[in-house]
Formats: sequence, structure tokens, C-alpha cells
Amino acid sequence: MATAELKENKESRNPEGGEFKDQVIYVGRVTKVVKGGKNFSFSALVVVGDGNGKVGFGLGKALEVPSAIKKGIESAKRNMIRVPLTSNGSLPHPVTGVFGSGSVLLKPAPEGTGIIAGAAVRAVMEAAGIHNVLTKSLGSSNPHNVVRATFEGLKDLMDPYTVLTNRGLDQAEA
Repeated sequence: MATAELKENKESRNPEGGEFKDQVIYVGRVTKVVKGGKNFSFSALVVVGDGNGKVGFGLGKALEVPSAIKKGIESAKRNMIRVPLTSNGSLPHPVTGVFGSGSVLLKPAPEGTGIIAGAAVRAVMEAAGIHNVLTKSLGSSNPHNVVRATFEGLKDLMDPYTVLTNRGLDQAEA
């Protein structure tokens, strides 16, 4: 029954018409020792994206894994960001995201490179629809810190057209 519920959550509807794809990055089991024995609960770190520049992550906690994943998906949908992409499915410029002791270097790559990244960063890039990128996780290897550092980097990305407009240049001049 749990696997049927997990498969059902794999793709959910986007209110704007598309579909979101979700990916579970990490499931942790927490044990609390009490007078009567041990209480187990689970936490799930989930990434949700539409594959076209919209991506979010969430953390869900519950007494069962499927419930934790479902809560994580709902949290991720509420905390989505828009990522500017180039025509070849890469990033507009290099950026480093830092969160806590984790930092992630994100560099644009030419067409055909693919996603060169660790597990946590790869999940975020695939959900966002980024197809050509080079990444390096520096510092912490904790999936929570790596995902948050990746999102800090993605938030710092600037759209090339916005930069031109802010500088008062026409797109034809550049």
C-alpha cells in the first residue's frame, strides 16, 4: 500500500496547467526513547519542480514515511522559486550558494555536457529543468545544507534581460 501511495505522488497537477515532478532526496528516521520504549518518526526532504525553471524544496515530518513525503511535497509547492534559464538549458552565469557550512558552486556548461553534480544537487537541477551544468559541493555533505545552499545560489541568479534593462541598454545593443 505504501508503494502505491508513493507512485501516486510522483507527478501532481500544477495549478497553471503543467505537471510537477517530485523527487525524494533524503528520508531520515528519528528515534525518541521514552519511558514505555522507543518512538519512531520520519523526516523527508523533497524537491518539486515543473522542469521549466520553477523549483522548490520542502521538509515533511510524520510518523510514517508516505505521510512525511506528502507533507514535504506540499511544503515544496508553497516555497517555489523561478530560475532563469538560457536557451540551451543552462545557467546564465556562474554563482556560489552558501548556507551554513555548506556551499555549492554552480557553473554554466555548453550543450551536451549534462548534469555534473552530486545526488542532492542533481535532484534540484533535474526538477528545475536545467540540462547542462557543472557543480561542486564544497564544505558540508549534509543533504539539507547542500539543498539549501543550492537554492541560495539559484536565488542569486540574474536574468540577462533584466540586467540589460537595469543598465538602460537595449537588447539589440548588447
